[in-house]
Parts: sequence; C-alpha cells; structure tokens
Amino acid sequence: MATLHRRVLNQMGEQICSGKFAPGEILPAEPVLAEQMQVSRITIRETMKSLSAKGMLEVRRRYGTIVLPRSQWQLFDPDVITWRARAGTFDPGLIDDLMELRLIIEPNAAKLAAKRATDDDRKAVRRAYKAMERAVAGNGEYVPADLAFHGAILTACHNQFVQQMQNALSAILRTSFELSSEIAGGPARSLPMHEALCIAIEQGDPEAAEQAVLTLIRRAEKDFEDRAALNSTVNEKPA
Repeated sequence: MATLHRRVLNQMGEQICSGKFAPGEILPAEPVLAEQMQVSRITIRETMKSLSAKGMLEVRRRYGTIVLPRSQWQLFDPDVITWRARAGTFDPGLIDDLMELRLIIEPNAAKLAAKRATDDDRKAVRRAYKAMERAVAGNGEYVPADLAFHGAILTACHNQFVQQMQNALSAILRTSFELSSEIAGGPARSLPMHEALCIAIEQGDPEAAEQAVLTLIRRAEKDFEDRAALNSTVNEKPA
C-alpha cells in the first residue's frame, strides 16, 4: 500500500505532467495545498523536495515554488516517465520518443543477449514468455509478464551500463506496454513475435533476435498510429 507521501507525490506529479500546473506557474502556498489535499504541511514540504529533486520544481525564496519547463525534468526518472503516461492525456510526442528510444536500445540489446545469454538467462526469458502466453489465455496479468520478458533480455546482455540503466528502461518499457495493452487484441497479436525473439535468443542467433525486436517495435508503432487515428476520429465527431 502506498504511503501518504507517495500518494501525494503521484498526484502532484501527474498534475504537473498533465499541465494542470503549467511551466512557469507558481504553485499555491504550502498551507493551501495541505488543505486542498487534506494532508499535513510536512507531507507537502516533502513532496516539494521530491519533485524538486526530479527537476520539476524550484523553490525561490520570497517568490514561491515554480514549475520548471520539461527540458529540466529528469526524463529518465521512472516516476516522471510513469506520470507522463498516466497524466490523462494521450501525448503523441511521448509515444514517438519512446518508440525511437526503443529502436536505439532494444535491437542491440537483443543481439547481445543472443550472443551472451547463459543457460539461466535463456530459462528466464522462456519462463517470462510462458507467463505472457498464460496471460493472453486469461490466466495472469500481461504487462508484468511482458516487462519480465524484456527485463530478462536486458539482464542477458551482461553489460554493466545497460544494467545500471535498467530501472529507467523498465519504466519506459512499462509505459509502452501499458499503453499498447489497452489496444484491443494487442497482446495476442504480439505474442508470436515475442516467441520468435525468445527462440532466437535460445538458439544464439543475433540477427534473428534483432529482426524479431524490430518487428515487435514496428507492430507497436502501428498500434499506436491506429489508436491516434481512432482518437482523432472520435474527437472530430459532432456533439
């Protein structure tokens, strides 16, 4: 169960990401926020500190707490990634950037995993795939299984820098998977592509692993394009 501080932090973070508190805007004073959120001033103060550490706020003496532009946010922070995705707005720019980052990282990670995976690594990838398979059949949650699958591949790279980045990468992947899983039939369509990637890693085939990842990402891009087109059509309908 989330702590009070965590709940307030998530609420404030999502409000900033959604634009309720826009860049350059001065936040209400601590007593006002505390009353609005029915929490203590100490909780609000700790929340402000946390958001400041993520580059989202700046406290200026005798001026107030100001919302900073997105260019100053810690965009790789897992919280910031999650808040942006859950802010209640469909942000095509965020999706485009996520897809580009996946294209930069994942094909090479898959190639490394195919070359370097140990027996235990390959078992972990297969185990996560089986969990995805069960989830598509209605027995389990798909997104955690999908995240475990890709996390196992990142681990199998055996690259210290990739491993250091894994928290941020996991948040990025979770955001992408949660959005794509909302698209009707998305998980079921992607399952054979995940199996192809799993087999390529098991067989130690870097080129096949790279192609499998590229196919997966292109499928996700197509799903997001279809979703954006559907949202545009819905928004254009007369009231």
